[in-house]
Amino acid sequence: MHDIQLRTLHPAQQDIVTSPARFKVLACGRRFGKTAVAVHLLCLALMEGKLVAYFAPTYRMGTEVWRELHRTLHPMVDRAREKEWRMELTTGGVFEGWSLAQGSGEMVRGRKYHFVVIDEAALLDSADVWHGAIRPLLTDFAGGALFCSTPRGRNWFWQLYLQGLSADFPDWQSWHFPTTANPHIDPAEVEAARQGMPERFFQQEYLAEFLDDGGAVFRNVPQVCRLQPVPSAEAGHGSALSLQNGGGEGEACFFGVDWGKDNDYTCVSIITRDGRQMWLERFNQIGWAVQRGRLAALYERFKPLVILAEENSIGSVNIEALQADGLPVRGFMTTSKSKSPLIEHLALAMEQGAVALLDDEVLKHELMAYEVNRTAYGYAYSAPPGGHDDTVMATALSWWAARRFGSSLLGFA
Repeated sequence: MHDIQLRTLHPAQQDIVTSPARFKVLACGRRFGKTAVAVHLLCLALMEGKLVAYFAPTYRMGTEVWRELHRTLHPMVDRAREKEWRMELTTGGVFEGWSLAQGSGEMVRGRKYHFVVIDEAALLDSADVWHGAIRPLLTDFAGGALFCSTPRGRNWFWQLYLQGLSADFPDWQSWHFPTTANPHIDPAEVEAARQGMPERFFQQEYLAEFLDDGGAVFRNVPQVCRLQPVPSAEAGHGSALSLQNGGGEGEACFFGVDWGKDNDYTCVSIITRDGRQMWLERFNQIGWAVQRGRLAALYERFKPLVILAEENSIGSVNIEALQADGLPVRGFMTTSKSKSPLIEHLALAMEQGAVALLDDEVLKHELMAYEVNRTAYGYAYSAPPGGHDDTVMATALSWWAARRFGSSLLGFA
């Protein structure tokens, strides 16, 4: 008999593993240890000679689980093919892994399993892959399933979680654990995370709460957008909007610029070092040279310490031209990775009351409509389909500039 050493589970994990429920739904905070639960259950089934499958949102996540299984069960492995995520044990147990990003819902038709794991289930768009492809795979053996995920609003995973709490579904059981249920995580580190991120993200990622405003990003919009705008005599550019509040020329400030030309708007936001938005202007349907001229005019008027402009696409050309004219322009390359902290810093500032923005209808609408979707790689931020986010991006860039460059240039923390 081979000596297989499974990982020691903490009490909350052990409770899930030992439950006799056929279908288990685990809603947990990040770093709770849900993958360890999944691997443990898969190992037990494989050592009993059962057929099992693991479904992951991405190839990378699946590879990590496959390797941990192979490392743990190596003495009992008869044949293994990592590229296929397939492993056969001397017990007769067979493991197959599938990436749902590759449309495996259709590829698994015709197979049968005793047990399956659907990891990060909340990332799936709907219950279709479960009902239409995976659930039938359990029919031959009356098999079971583990759904484990950090919540993502009240979507289909939320419905499964409620099902596991209902007496109408005796084969189902649900668990809810925050990150701190893992005794190996320092509570002080969790509290530090709370202080440094927007509350709604902390509630979802660490407390594992199912938020009813699943896609909303910015909170307290009416309270934050309280500065009264004063129309400027210069706002004569079609759909242009030019607003001024408090202060003015001579006050230390920072520009944020989001470029646009035809369908999108170019937007300029000006924020003081203490977080007051003193100007917001948006315009489109004019050439790049004219847009640079308007930005140069605003520079001459307000003399910002830094102009932080989006560098993507035509942005790099505009930035080079403005730098050649002596303007203090810095580029910001917007990617899925760089956009997250940019937006989250503004969201956190709005929650903490660290910024005061203009009471502008376009800005308020874009802030309230702005969406976030959790993916296997992090978060994806955007305006809703058909919407604009020009004022959001310009405001976020100006606040980022004030915080990132203000300390070194002005000597404030």
